[in-house]
Amino acid sequence: MSWRVQNHSESSPKVLEGNDLQSLAKYMKSDSCRNICLMLGAGVSTSAGIPDFRSPGTGLYSNLARLNLPCPEAVFEMDFFRSNPVPFYTLAKEIYPSRYRPTLTHSFIKVLHSHGLLHTCFTQNIDTLERRAGVPEEKIIEAHGSFATQKCIDCKDPYDDAKIEKAILNSEIPRCERCKGLVKPNIVFFGEALPKRFYQSALSLELEGDADLLIVMGTSLTVNPFASMADRVKGCPRVLINLNEVGNFHRQDDIVLLGKCDDIVRRLCRELGWEEELDREWEATADNVKTEDKPPAPGKNAEERISEELERITKGIEESLAISEGVPESSPDCDKEETGTERKDKPHSPEKEELGVGLGKEIQESQSASDGKL
Repeated sequence: MSWRVQNHSESSPKVLEGNDLQSLAKYMKSDSCRNICLMLGAGVSTSAGIPDFRSPGTGLYSNLARLNLPCPEAVFEMDFFRSNPVPFYTLAKEIYPSRYRPTLTHSFIKVLHSHGLLHTCFTQNIDTLERRAGVPEEKIIEAHGSFATQKCIDCKDPYDDAKIEKAILNSEIPRCERCKGLVKPNIVFFGEALPKRFYQSALSLELEGDADLLIVMGTSLTVNPFASMADRVKGCPRVLINLNEVGNFHRQDDIVLLGKCDDIVRRLCRELGWEEELDREWEATADNVKTEDKPPAPGKNAEERISEELERITKGIEESLAISEGVPESSPDCDKEETGTERKDKPHSPEKEELGVGLGKEIQESQSASDGKL
């Protein structure tokens, strides 16, 4: 099999019968499990062919490093964007959500919702594939923003969804119809505040204790405040589904399932008796990809598709830089971390900081720093 159970719990579980997939499925079918919260990272989208950002040697930043940028992260830096939006929009065209089909893992989220079990889906990803899989918007917290909405960076007027999609796919720079300022998707750029809704929902999750189960999927859990949620959610079983063991999953009711997200959720749905429903939901996403976009070549795996995407992206940005008007004289601060299609602020260390204090403070800072923003 392509997945395995990693058991590091400190003692016998209190709630679960065991620290394995079968015990997880039994708990999910019980009356004790009514509210499931999810934390998602780039690993849930890689099988769709979307490149991640930070994998050494293969991530998007590694490929952008050879281009004439102050640093690869400059593509997501506001001052650079104001001076030269062409690289960002060249990248945006290649990773635009309509070009990609939701993965089996995204369809699993929809199945959870259909069974009335999904409380909240927190995602670091900007690709909106949760929405495209049919998960209701009100269930999704896009911690680092997404391509779902956009606005003028100057007057803050919202911009039409269809118009920005047309502009991006036609390699055009969208401009505000009111003030002619640059339009930017509501993706959190470096230095921008995270959405207030993320802080408020994360704080509520901790203080109210709403979760009966927390499932963490496809994330490195390296950048806060998103990553700190996993440790601060108390009183419920936690599950890590990931290629590698990350974070601190050593509690009595923790389960670590190592492998590809799609493989593990299929196995879990089989245990739950949901496999046929999972397949139906995923088949329903086939029409979500724009017909003008070329489908993946038969027989190519995700790694091959991602490699091709990276080459096309970097080539496109290289060409765009050759015809654009130049770059800012001052280089942006490039000492930031980035993982997958996960957008985030500069990380901070949570250490022993209480979520109620830490996030409460950040909500206040966010409200003062982002008046009229996300």
